[in-house]
Amino acid sequence: MNKNKIVLGIDTSNYTTSLCVTGTDGKVQKNIKLPLAVKEGEVGLRQSDAVFSHTKNLPSAFLLADGLIKDSELVAVGVSERPRDVAGSYTAISESTGVALYTCSHQAGHVAAAMYSSGMLQKYDGGRFIAFHVSGGTTEMLLCQKSTEGISAEIIGQTKDLNAGQAVDRCGVMLNMKFPCGPSLERSALEFYERGGALSGFGVSVKDCDCCLSGVENLARKAYADTSDAGYVSAFVLEYIAKTLVKMSEAAQRKYGEMPMLYAGGVMSNSIIKERIRRKYPCAYFAAPEFSSDNAAGVSLLALEKYLSDNI
Repeated sequence: MNKNKIVLGIDTSNYTTSLCVTGTDGKVQKNIKLPLAVKEGEVGLRQSDAVFSHTKNLPSAFLLADGLIKDSELVAVGVSERPRDVAGSYTAISESTGVALYTCSHQAGHVAAAMYSSGMLQKYDGGRFIAFHVSGGTTEMLLCQKSTEGISAEIIGQTKDLNAGQAVDRCGVMLNMKFPCGPSLERSALEFYERGGALSGFGVSVKDCDCCLSGVENLARKAYADTSDAGYVSAFVLEYIAKTLVKMSEAAQRKYGEMPMLYAGGVMSNSIIKERIRRKYPCAYFAAPEFSSDNAAGVSLLALEKYLSDNI
């Protein structure tokens, strides 16, 4: 009997240890995500603490996929190159199994996972597209093109100060929410709208294709001091980020022409932000929630493509 052939993808970030098993038919079979532990009241981890947490999490991730891996034939391993501090553990997997090791960036993995889960991959014609990677560590707008060699990505817009995910977490912690604060901030904002809440007009800081997001933290702090309304502040923060991303998208379409728009990264799992962007761009592509936040699916999919290209 022919064994199920699989590619193993591994990704690490400041938030999550991820492991993904993808079949050679291109279908994700298991997508495991283990969050890093962050002390109450803090908004992230130092790099040394993150590396230690990943070292603890990786064996647990492998245990969760152990049955599938044991019953399958591993043909390739794909890893994100950053953070580099844990690269040794990745190399050991490849060397001990004798299978090929393929690398990509954490960002390329996010874009590939979003293409896969949004349905864009099935419709992709090989042309250029614009992709946003919006998370706690990155807020960038990319001009992308995909090939069997991976995903080329040129930064055409970015935050000049605070990342969107940082803004969410800092404002959430200010409102006494547990880190990471995205889900709590979203629930609070939705409750605000459910009780008939509304926001007045406000501007955002977007110049050309770049943005500044540090102002939202100061505005949110003032709004909370003035109103003591966590729902209002939550809605304001998310609407501010959504409006910023829409303005950046408009600037990119003017500068580079109309082309497909893809939104990836943990912040893009927020339903309010997605809805505001969809109002402007009904045909925009978004990763499914389980593929929005940090995960290894894109890493394994890119490794699979390289493996298949090398073994035709």
